[in-house]
Amino acid sequence: MPLTTSHMSISLDGFVAGPDQARDNPLGTRGRELHGWHIGDPRANEADKIAAEWLMRPRGAYVMGRNMFGPIRGDWDEDWKGWWGAEPPYHAPVFVMTHYEHEPIPMEGGTTFYFVTGGFDAAFAAAQEAAGDQGVDIAGGASAVRQALNAGVIDEFTLDIAPVLLHSGERMFDGVESFDYEPVEVLHSPLSTHIRYRRA
Repeated sequence: MPLTTSHMSISLDGFVAGPDQARDNPLGTRGRELHGWHIGDPRANEADKIAAEWLMRPRGAYVMGRNMFGPIRGDWDEDWKGWWGAEPPYHAPVFVMTHYEHEPIPMEGGTTFYFVTGGFDAAFAAAQEAAGDQGVDIAGGASAVRQALNAGVIDEFTLDIAPVLLHSGERMFDGVESFDYEPVEVLHSPLSTHIRYRRA
């Protein structure tokens, strides 16, 4: 059976984004510090390169929350197409959870954003059907990953733990009932400890 995966960068105190997320600051105050290992910090090393390959390995489909797709709340009242420009990095169908209907948005490179109003279970089922034998990735943000963990669908979960304390922001594990995973690989650099878990 194809694996369902998820891969998140997190602070030592459990935040995946800082406070005050906004259109011009999507990761929140100091949130970018969690991602230096894969977005250009010169201290990145071979461990970070391997972890980036884990992050970017092709998947058959993706699930994400509306907050990860963009900053718009309520009705879709503008022509927003995501944070990633004309060619997003997914190159596969992406199912965005939302309470507001929206027509699919085809992008360059094979990514199409589909908007699902039926909650996590409906988005995950659609992603599974689209992915076939190539597997699904729960791309984020924190709420989408929490729902996937509580639904018990993630087979392989990677955390990139940055040596950073954010003190506030978007928490990863609030409301997660259990963590039935064991580490199968650990890599480290000055920027992050990369832990790949598999379901126990």
